Amino acid sequence: MKPIASVYGIPNCDTVKKARDWLSAAGVDYQFHDFKKAGVPEKALAEWLDALGWEALVNRKGTTWRKLDPALQAATQDAPSASALMHAHPSVIKRPVVRWPNGALSAGFSPALFAAHHGVSPSA
Repeated sequence: MKPIASVYGIPNCDTVKKARDWLSAAGVDYQFHDFKKAGVPEKALAEWLDALGWEALVNRKGTTWRKLDPALQAATQDAPSASALMHAHPSVIKRPVVRWPNGALSAGFSPALFAAHHGVSPSA
């Protein structure tokens, strides 16, 4: 059986759409986990925090972050506080988070990032 990637995000997010289109075009099989419907998996979030760091996972440029109370923003200063924030407000997670077939993790999308993880040239 061919290993598949796991893509975590929100289906109507433009970045997630671009990432899913890239994966399909590159022939990468994946399963999609919708934060809005299924929530943020506790165990997976802990793994993401360990592998990527909370700073890489909290999207401080997004609308959700900008709409948060300034006190909540200021209180997000370490992995435990970021974890609590991401569980309460899944849309603050930088999307998509991808677990690649080889077990590597990435957050966000760019063709070069995905190509590096997939092992193809960025022009593919």
